[in-house]
Amino acid sequence: MNAVGACGVQLYNFGQTVSIVFFTDSWRPDSFYDKIQENRCIGLHTLCLLDIKVKEQSLENMARGRKIYEPPRYMTVNQAASQLLEVEDRRQAQAYTRDTLAVGIARVGADDQVIRVGTLEQLQHVDFGAPLHSLVLLGSRLHFLEFDILRENAVDLGRLNQILARDFPESTT
Repeated sequence: MNAVGACGVQLYNFGQTVSIVFFTDSWRPDSFYDKIQENRCIGLHTLCLLDIKVKEQSLENMARGRKIYEPPRYMTVNQAASQLLEVEDRRQAQAYTRDTLAVGIARVGADDQVIRVGTLEQLQHVDFGAPLHSLVLLGSRLHFLEFDILRENAVDLGRLNQILARDFPESTT
């Protein structure tokens, strides 16, 4: 919930929270997609909790009864944005697009906290640094004061202003 408060958008405009897990070669779950689509249809933001793999065994070690654990892994905003776009490319139901605005957040509350606002396409390429990361997909319910906060954290202010002017005409007043 700290990620929600830190990202600069109002708490009461959030819908269902989703979890995004690491894809594997044989497992690419997309159950989060429908909840994101529901949230966005009614204008609500979506908090995406990103996967954490700590003290996990490989399938081989588990099958052999070996208590050997894989190194910890923490999903990044970049990975989450990439996986979200992969699922949209597969589903093609327009729950979101490459131009959908999102807020990437890393290390909330730490001295080196990072908050960046951009499109899903842009967030794939931003260096958020060390974990832990969260992602918020923005809905259409934004208060005029939120526009300024989003602009302060823009990956590309010019592009953000273009999208805000297109999708939120009131943001230019």
